[in-house]
Amino acid sequence: MKPRSGLVAVAAALLAACSSMSTISAHDPGTRLLVKGRTVELPVTQSMKGTSFGNYEIKATSGDDTLYGILPLRFMGGHLAADIILFAPAAFFNLREAFAYYEIDVKSGVIRYKQKEADPWIEYRPKAEEAAHAKSYYEGAAGASVGTAAH
Repeated sequence: MKPRSGLVAVAAALLAACSSMSTISAHDPGTRLLVKGRTVELPVTQSMKGTSFGNYEIKATSGDDTLYGILPLRFMGGHLAADIILFAPAAFFNLREAFAYYEIDVKSGVIRYKQKEADPWIEYRPKAEEAAHAKSYYEGAAGASVGTAAH
């Protein structure tokens, strides 16, 4: 039973490592962010689960302006190697994770992100199809009852 319990411990550690803390701020005070069914006023620090196939669709509002998009995620090559060697099914959960820092600039239509606080910001402008996907995700979810949304 020892080898099996060791494998279970490795699998549990890999799955526990599938989330990270991200600080999301806004260029403009009073910006509100809707992500994964939760609306928050920025700035906020929250746990963001890793994913291999999903996305973090967002809807950010500041005054009369709205920005729809998908948060950029970073690829975890080390996780892929560990998954292949230790526990291949984990690859379905942890190949991409949120960056440590995001800044949402609704008026400019830009999402800035970086991994370390001292790093320079990388600017990302959501593609039209990503914005359309996020908009339909939230407009569809608004009309659906809890638990029946397609995502």
